[in-house]
Amino acid sequence: MKKALWQNAAAFAANAHRYQTRNDERPYVSHCCRVAMTVSLVFGFDDPEVLAGALLHDTIEDCDVDYDDILEQFGRNVADYVAVMTKDMRLEHDIREVAYDKQLADGPWQGRLIKLADVYDNFTDIDPKGRRTFLAKVERILTLTEHDNQLCEARTHLQNLMQEVAQC
Repeated sequence: MKKALWQNAAAFAANAHRYQTRNDERPYVSHCCRVAMTVSLVFGFDDPEVLAGALLHDTIEDCDVDYDDILEQFGRNVADYVAVMTKDMRLEHDIREVAYDKQLADGPWQGRLIKLADVYDNFTDIDPKGRRTFLAKVERILTLTEHDNQLCEARTHLQNLMQEVAQC
């Protein structure tokens, strides 16, 4: 029996991130899984390529993986979704962030969907004291997605999360 695309992506991401942990010392790949679950369970998207892209979204930026590795194993769409989520770490910080926002804006809407889920997960996972400084990232992705009709519901979920946290 052939494994589903998302299963192969989950295994690939787990292997690529195998030595990495988050700030809370949990395995890094748990973040990738939560992003994919957010895309599916919270935002309501079940496209296999989008879920694979969500699982793999940090592999080029944070692992010894390149675009061609993703392209070969998962196809052009998944590779493009992951690439649009990848910052060019060779650039100076401020230039890199501007270039990244342009890359997201010019890329496929599915990449912005994954970014919304990434920000959603990071916002729920961040220490409450650090949330205030993270709000700028939330606002950036909300601004980048404000004209994406496909992403209205996903944007609303992120906005609701922000309001919930603000009331605490």
